[in-house]
Amino acid sequence: MQIDLQEPLEIDSVLFKQQKIAVEKEGNVWFLKVPDLKVKSQATIDIFYSGAPKESTNPPWDGGISWKLDSLGRPWITLGSQLIGASVWFPCKLHQGDEPDNGASLAISVPDTLVAVGNGRLKSRIVNSNGTVTYKWHVVNPINNYGLAFYVGKYVRVPEMYKGEKGNLSTDYWVIDYNREKVHSYLKNEVDKTLKTFECWFGPYPFYEDSFKMVEAPYPGMEHQSAIAYGNGFKLGRINAKYLSTWDLKTDRLVVHEVAHEWFGNSITTKDITDRWLQEGFAGYAEELFIESQYGKKAAKDFFEARTIGRIKNTEPIIRRYGIYEDAGGHMYLKGWTIVHMLRAIVNNDEQFRKMLRAVNREFYHKTVNSIEAERFIGKTLGKNLQPFFNQYLREKDIPTFEYSIRDNILRYRFSNCLSDFVMPIKTNLTSDKWLNPTKDWKELRITPTSNSSLSIDSDFYLNVKRVE
Repeated sequence: MQIDLQEPLEIDSVLFKQQKIAVEKEGNVWFLKVPDLKVKSQATIDIFYSGAPKESTNPPWDGGISWKLDSLGRPWITLGSQLIGASVWFPCKLHQGDEPDNGASLAISVPDTLVAVGNGRLKSRIVNSNGTVTYKWHVVNPINNYGLAFYVGKYVRVPEMYKGEKGNLSTDYWVIDYNREKVHSYLKNEVDKTLKTFECWFGPYPFYEDSFKMVEAPYPGMEHQSAIAYGNGFKLGRINAKYLSTWDLKTDRLVVHEVAHEWFGNSITTKDITDRWLQEGFAGYAEELFIESQYGKKAAKDFFEARTIGRIKNTEPIIRRYGIYEDAGGHMYLKGWTIVHMLRAIVNNDEQFRKMLRAVNREFYHKTVNSIEAERFIGKTLGKNLQPFFNQYLREKDIPTFEYSIRDNILRYRFSNCLSDFVMPIKTNLTSDKWLNPTKDWKELRITPTSNSSLSIDSDFYLNVKRVE
């Protein structure tokens, strides 16, 4: 049996059914010599390990333990492990497609002057005889390995309740003690608005049984399941981000983005990290949906254009190679967001689009999924052949070019620099119904004479445009 644990941590011994078994090490991979078992049989394996785990120098992106101090100089310890993998701090199977079906438990022992927060609900607080306290947290729902986390500091709990689609949802806020008042003066309002928006578009919050928590962190944020890391300083905008429009400062973007991951990332988790556009693309688009819910469609579109136009690097596909833990890189965030934005434009029916989003969350509720499964389900639900669209934007690095010419009020047009079967309806400023259905073959359309013979594509569609003679 393969178990992953990253250096400098070391496995000391392993017990199988209370009997010690042999272990062989190869890099960060450990092979447990488990006796033959019958299919579907159950057994307990106890792994004892030790060492100082890797320290994160740029949390949460580089991953590892973050050893910090709060503003009063008191210990503040957190972690993040999405890209580096959860085996940076505990032995596990480093594979996103393998989740514990029935949740997980964390027991965290800390000095009795500090508080430890974990995923799910607090089951017990045990005072030990050596000046420490053990906090036991338990998750009942499936959870991805990198979604497991703990936080240690001078935390206080501010309990609240949100009336959601499935009834009352426990919404607890764990903040450093001197920030207690900021929960009611700021954070609760931002969270409530966000939950309301996403339950409308995506369906009920996926983890009512495990509660919802925002936990203050010394780094920007992370989507730890039912215990979201929040480090945006209790203010609108996004810490360390470049503000590209006035809409960047209209919401707490860390709240919105990380809460969206409870649906896309934690409830629906990709089996392979190379499909991560499903998580980050939909979470990015969720920011746009939130702007729309608060300020209207024009504001949302302005926000989308400012964040994405001219900022996507098409240097490689956003779905790369499977089976080798190869991530698509940073450009996947904006391009994935753009794909979802285009999908809504193609559907051209907001209620149908909303029903599709909710259907996706019902179909893949608490499941791991690969991109092709999601793509096919989306197409089937919408009654459209979307595979050429997904193949072009996910599996090719280049974006299509819309070529056109105008002569004697005849518009000739086609797609080039694309897959042979690529099709996508688009809006233009010159066609009477504003919709065209280009393919790789030239098509013609008579247009109304106009003094402006230049053509532009609606910014909903991510294309190159080229006029030819």
